[in-house]
Amino acid sequence: QVQLVESGGGLVQPGGSLRLSCAASGSIFSINAMDWYRQAPGKQRELVAGSTSGGTTNYADSVKGRFSISRDNAKNTVYLQMSSLKPEDTAVYYCNMEVLTTGKFYSRDYWGQGTRVTVSS
Repeated sequence: QVQLVESGGGLVQPGGSLRLSCAASGSIFSINAMDWYRQAPGKQRELVAGSTSGGTTNYADSVKGRFSISRDNAKNTVYLQMSSLKPEDTAVYYCNMEVLTTGKFYSRDYWGQGTRVTVSS
């Protein structure tokens, strides 16, 4: 089994910054994709930023130039550095990882429990 634990959410003023972390633990053989999603009240969950084990990253248009995704493969951890935050960034942020566990021949997706980010003055 694999567990993803997120941290770093909170209340921040517009223009401020936050750094989210998500650490995976358990019977992990390898992790390919490490992504961040968010879900605002009344809206569908959306992909914010993604990264692959090969180093490729991608971002939603709404966060390009403001958010940066990075990962520490040795620690099975993904980060989301958020800057120039706007009220519309308010949401619950979830990490998602594509994990191959030991003894398995296929990978599957795991989700974190979510961390709330509120951008308000």
